[in-house]
Amino acid sequence: MNYEEYKTVEEERIKRNILLLEEGVIITDIKNAYIDPLAKIGKGTVIEPNVLIQGNTVIGKNCIIGAGTKIKSSLILDNTKMECSVIVESKIGHDTTIGPFAYIRPGSQIGNNCKIGDFVEVKNSKIGDGTKASHLSYIGDSDLGENINVGCGVIFVNYNGKEKFRSTVEDNVFIGCNCNIISPVTLKEQSYIAAGSTVTGDVPKGALYVAREKGRIIEGWVERKGILKKKRKEE
Repeated sequence: MNYEEYKTVEEERIKRNILLLEEGVIITDIKNAYIDPLAKIGKGTVIEPNVLIQGNTVIGKNCIIGAGTKIKSSLILDNTKMECSVIVESKIGHDTTIGPFAYIRPGSQIGNNCKIGDFVEVKNSKIGDGTKASHLSYIGDSDLGENINVGCGVIFVNYNGKEKFRSTVEDNVFIGCNCNIISPVTLKEQSYIAAGSTVTGDVPKGALYVAREKGRIIEGWVERKGILKKKRKEE
């Protein structure tokens, strides 16, 4: 592409952005918003700088698409907010918060009033209304119900090197921090997974699942091993 061709493409892009402004979309920097002609965006939605919207994406009303976000061929319902995240071929419900730095991979469905927080990755999974995964988790090939808490560091272990497996988490389950869910398993409604557990089987309704070694204190171990750092003598 030579300069004249590039200039024409840029002029057309900015013209489309101006048309969106006239339709009630709020684009804070029309020179740095990259919106596919196929995309549809509702009135009152804010598009911040360096946003890339590709394919036949549909974004509802009064959303906030934060700086650095990429959306490809996805459906975003009203009043949803996202910050510096990537959403690909997925559906996001209304009044949901995404990011910062979340990655929603193809085939995912996020419900209404959900929170998918920083450094959370969702792949080919369904997440019900009111469920929250606030940070540092991977949810892959799983079906999560409503009002679930997914703690920090929770991993759905869906791949054994040859096959991929799917897990189910029913409504109102609490999953504590740093848990591994080894698919395929079912966590029945209102069950509670204690922090640090590795889940290898189904958990009954209302049960507490704990799978971790009881902590021990071995006095003087560091000194006996000779790995104690000695303070340098002051001169």
